[in-house]
Amino acid sequence: MPLPPVLSNLPLPIIGSPLFIISTPKLVIAQCTAGVVGSMPALNARPASQVDEWLHEITEGLAAWNKANPDKPAAPYAINQIVHKSNDRLDHDMEACAKWKVPIIITSLGARVDINEAVHAWGGVVLHDIINNFFARKAIEKGADGLIAVAAGAGGHAGTKSPFALIQEIRQWFDGPLALSGSIASGDAVLAAQAMGADFAYIGSAFIATEEARAAEGYKQMIVDSNSDDIVYSNLFTGVHGNYLAPSIRAAGLDPANLPQSDPSKMNFGGDKAKAWKDIWGCGQGIGAVTQVQGAADFVAQLKREYAAARQRLAGLPLPA
Repeated sequence: MPLPPVLSNLPLPIIGSPLFIISTPKLVIAQCTAGVVGSMPALNARPASQVDEWLHEITEGLAAWNKANPDKPAAPYAINQIVHKSNDRLDHDMEACAKWKVPIIITSLGARVDINEAVHAWGGVVLHDIINNFFARKAIEKGADGLIAVAAGAGGHAGTKSPFALIQEIRQWFDGPLALSGSIASGDAVLAAQAMGADFAYIGSAFIATEEARAAEGYKQMIVDSNSDDIVYSNLFTGVHGNYLAPSIRAAGLDPANLPQSDPSKMNFGGDKAKAWKDIWGCGQGIGAVTQVQGAADFVAQLKREYAAARQRLAGLPLPA
């Protein structure tokens, strides 16, 4: 199946994942103008009225870039919607997305026919993130256009499946748009995702350590200083299992090796209330590849060089007899 036009001909096969609290128009615009799909959660705009302002800012910013750089147009952007009953802003935020005809909607924590139909009505594309093959089938059955396979080692609400297992199971029945998430932070890993059968690499944690990210400087430096040994998998902080930086858990007075279990029914992804655990910092296992804080454009340029070198290296390998 050919990719939808909005996802075709990207300079790099990369989608920047929506980073809770951290992604803002500044980072989204920097990602898109550097040639990768930029994204942010709608819930990052607080109060809710800010969603409209931010979508205006992104739309105008990318239009200005395209006018000034007709030979190097920006990649499209995506907005993440938490499709969970606790998100009491979903209808409001979807109205804003419809107004600005957001090209890509990324749905999480539930798949809904009505949401997919609403996006299709304005010409948008829906990518749904999943952690196993069962949820992947449900998402496509309910009308999602593509999938984001969140494998083991991803930042945020990560799954536990090996990317090899997850991609091969999905590709047995689905030939549409497919992105892979999980410890991808280098151009080599981007090519590996494609070699497995994914169309795109889905990169999140590495973008936290960029100048445009709305993250504390200590958070960015902790990513630079840490590696996969410093990642803890827990459901304590949101009710859904995710990966977090152990040093930030220790700084909050907790023992990363002895965290209690949370009640999943206590999930809360809506409203404008201040979040608990705001200083517990999420991160994936791929951060060993992140060695400095730099601008998003510089990071994307680095990925492009690494990706090209990896392709050239593999092209030189002899084919089996």
